[in-house]
Amino acid sequence: MNLHPSGALEEVVDPSVLRRTFACFPSGVAAVCAVAPQGPVGLLVSSFTSVSLDPPLVSICIMNGSRRWSQLRQVPRVGLSFLGDRQQRVCDQLAGQSAHGLDWLDVSSTPEGAVLLREATAWLDCSLHDEVDAGDHTIALLRVQALHARPSQAPLVFHNSRFHRLEAL
Repeated sequence: MNLHPSGALEEVVDPSVLRRTFACFPSGVAAVCAVAPQGPVGLLVSSFTSVSLDPPLVSICIMNGSRRWSQLRQVPRVGLSFLGDRQQRVCDQLAGQSAHGLDWLDVSSTPEGAVLLREATAWLDCSLHDEVDAGDHTIALLRVQALHARPSQAPLVFHNSRFHRLEAL
């Protein structure tokens, strides 16, 4: 029995094949931002997962060695902003090695230092609950302290290593 039209499944030996395969699964995009001792800092994640309702936990995955995560994990609170379909510029700015960080972005911050992007579809104000080593990434479990959602706002989607907008069917 063949499992796919072109023949047998490939064994996982080449990370680029694995990355290409993972890219077939679309996901939302979230900015993780806070005011760190060095100043405002943010990074993008497309590996967000809801984990638990009681206690309210979510997870994100961050590549080991991320300088931005090493700053964010030190602060009491981080803001997660689920990016909307008009926030491509935010992705371009946060995804690169730009020294501009959060400069020129429309943000607000909580008294605890979580930074939230104003045009997002939803916001989570979180504290670090735990970290789990997972190969070349770290899974950060975050406890949701406060939140707000705008479900009518269209999300930005990451698929096949590019950003997309959803189309209504």
